[in-house]
Amino acid sequence: MQYVCVYCGSSPGVRPDYVSAARELGRALVDRGLGLVYGGAHCGTMGVLADTVLAGGGQVLGVIPHGLVHLEVAHRGLTELITVETLHERKARMLELSWALVTLPGGYGTHDELFEALSWLQLGIHAKPVGLLNVRGYFDGLLAHLELAVSEGFLRPEHHALLQVESEPEALLDRFRDFVPPARPAWRSGAE
Repeated sequence: MQYVCVYCGSSPGVRPDYVSAARELGRALVDRGLGLVYGGAHCGTMGVLADTVLAGGGQVLGVIPHGLVHLEVAHRGLTELITVETLHERKARMLELSWALVTLPGGYGTHDELFEALSWLQLGIHAKPVGLLNVRGYFDGLLAHLELAVSEGFLRPEHHALLQVESEPEALLDRFRDFVPPARPAWRSGAE
């Protein structure tokens, strides 16, 4: 089975659309026979997403640091709960288990996971598609900032193009199916 890693919030956010998007993505994964890899928590959009996939008969792998298990945020009903020592190990393990990576709205941790996955794709450490599900324009400000990074010479256009953005889960998963990884980068001076 192929798994899609989803980065999302331990909070549901203030708009019902965020929870709805997590449910919609969960149903889309099940409909396509894809499993879920995520951060292993029972709360926020993380829990909603996992519960939706499980309710549809899908497979869910949660990856969580021991410290968060002890704080009682771990989801106890998953197909498999994998415990690791650190957040760094968590991110590496989630990437290792996944065919593709999706980011839903979230906070610092979600953004950290997204940018690490993009950096690793840019560097050729992995060759998996990375995308944003831009719910209600949540990432519009971030996307504008990345355009600024391109125009100011800090991000190459071809690296910016590695991030795939859609507002609907089905469209994003369709784009992933057609993803062709970039050639291993040849670094030179200039925007990196």
